[in-house]
Amino acid sequence: TETIVSIGMRGDGDEPMTEGTAIELLEDIVAKQREIIAETTGKQAEETPQMWALYKEVQEYYEKGMRVPDDVTLLLCDDNWGNIRKLPELDAPERSGGYGIYYHFDYVGGPRNYKWINTNQIERTWEQMDLAYQHGVDRVWIVNVGDIKPMELPTQFFLDFAWNPEAIEAKDLPDYYIEWAKDIFGIDQADQIAEMMQQYTKYNARRKPELLSPETYCLHDFNEANRVVNEYSSLVEKAKNIQKSIPQNLQDAYYQLVLFPVEASANLNELYVATAKNRWYAQQGRASTNQYAEKVEALFEKDAALMKFYHTELADGKWNHMMSQTHIGYTYWQQPEKNSIPETQKLALPEKSEMGIAIPGSVEWWPKANSKASLPFFDSFNDQTYTIDQFNRGSEPFNYKIKNKPEWVILSKSKGKVNDQSTLDIFINWTKAPLGESEASFQIEGGGSKVEIFIPTRKISDLPGVGFLESNGYVSIEAKNFIKQVENDKAEWVVVPNLGKTASGVIYQPRTINQDKIRQMSPRLEYKINILTEGEVKVHLYFSPTLNYKEGDGLQYGIGFNNEEPQIVNVHEDNSSKNWNESVANNIKVSTSLHTILKGNQTLKYYLIDNGLVLQKIVVETGKLQQTYLGPPESFLFKE
Repeated sequence: TETIVSIGMRGDGDEPMTEGTAIELLEDIVAKQREIIAETTGKQAEETPQMWALYKEVQEYYEKGMRVPDDVTLLLCDDNWGNIRKLPELDAPERSGGYGIYYHFDYVGGPRNYKWINTNQIERTWEQMDLAYQHGVDRVWIVNVGDIKPMELPTQFFLDFAWNPEAIEAKDLPDYYIEWAKDIFGIDQADQIAEMMQQYTKYNARRKPELLSPETYCLHDFNEANRVVNEYSSLVEKAKNIQKSIPQNLQDAYYQLVLFPVEASANLNELYVATAKNRWYAQQGRASTNQYAEKVEALFEKDAALMKFYHTELADGKWNHMMSQTHIGYTYWQQPEKNSIPETQKLALPEKSEMGIAIPGSVEWWPKANSKASLPFFDSFNDQTYTIDQFNRGSEPFNYKIKNKPEWVILSKSKGKVNDQSTLDIFINWTKAPLGESEASFQIEGGGSKVEIFIPTRKISDLPGVGFLESNGYVSIEAKNFIKQVENDKAEWVVVPNLGKTASGVIYQPRTINQDKIRQMSPRLEYKINILTEGEVKVHLYFSPTLNYKEGDGLQYGIGFNNEEPQIVNVHEDNSSKNWNESVANNIKVSTSLHTILKGNQTLKYYLIDNGLVLQKIVVETGKLQQTYLGPPESFLFKE
């Protein structure tokens, strides 16, 4: 049964109509289509529900003045990446046809196809569709799912939420996963399965598999690449342990819905990190280079084996070809014809051993590097542990030993043998470390060479007050960890659990409240930080890649320290295609402002102006901040 009829037309091959003739031509087409509807149904055209999809260039026709009759539902659209492009203005006149939304869980197009596996956080879907609902978009919701099988969780959520948008609030989202798991697998394992579904979709949403590359996650700063692999590996281990307690009649469902997406996603991320290590180690001449080339081959073969099991053995081949979508080896937006293994390197090693040292925060290696082998800062509150790599550049193993180490510098080993590579953990005994800033060092001797490792430390006797502590040139804060919130009587700041690349997002409810200017009691969030380096700083705010969905130049916010006049920042100042490509590919939009501050305890204030922004993270850059995909981990929070 046709319950709603699509009207309008796009150009040949989904291309825009000829510039200058499109609006007049399309309005004539719509008029003729409505005549056909009336003739076919024997009723007035307005008695048959119709919708006009403002998809891609069609929205531009609307913005240039094209109109359809009032009874036609305007189907507004996202950008194909889950970010709504346009919503009705809050003061827009009512239309009898109302508004709808066309949304995407899957897409063929730029900056890259994403079709293989679920990468959609239900929290993001909730946030965007809640935004639409509060703007009066309640006539029809449509979601483009692509292949249904990997998208069962987000599809069910979309339908459940659409059934009654007022029944699911942000605080209810964690329980949604639990109820979903309980409905399928029973109560015994529901909590653990729910947690895994939350986490794997969060990890996959950071960067879609088709966009992953060896360069995505950083090998040498914040241990980022290893942390990502370890997070996925932990999920795989948990999923396999739970599988043992799943009843036999639910094993196929558990594998398809839970274990497979977790294991396949983990394997793919490890494949790219292993490729990155192979290439980096080849540059350093590490003996382990060839091992990582072999590991890449093994992980590539495992990907194929997982697909084969899914297609031929799982449920006796019931879901054959459901996961056949190519996902490795993209070079531009369109999919490759087949999965192709990333290029790796192999080395012919000299027989004689030679020691090499790599340290966190540097792409160089010693003793070749001309610079000083200085570790990042250790401070007494963050109490860091850093790990250095000792690697062999030859075939023969070598022995090493540590010399001239201060007693308050603690190492995991004082001597040993290195065949290909080994790690050495370094931390500080703060009860014996000198007060204030200092620098110590020790030597590693082995393989015919010696490397001196420098250890900068800062032992802090006290702090001015509650707040996140600056260290190594930055203060990093998850948005949910504000110390104060200022609201008005009819609205509130709301944490959307799990929404974001690293923690949760923060929004202001209801989404229809905006501020024309900042006043003393304007809605705001406050964050306390302890600054050790005064001067000019950059404040980077990490937002979900929300688009400018209303009239005007872009969505704005206010930012300032203490009682200074807040700066007004436009998140959409750069609305170029290049900027959009980066935002959706990285699944984050970073907005930056410059400030000058003094040492001591400071209050950073984030002010609401235009609602709709979703704040995920704040990074105050006080020195040279290393660029990594996820940004620096959260800083230490000092509490009195």
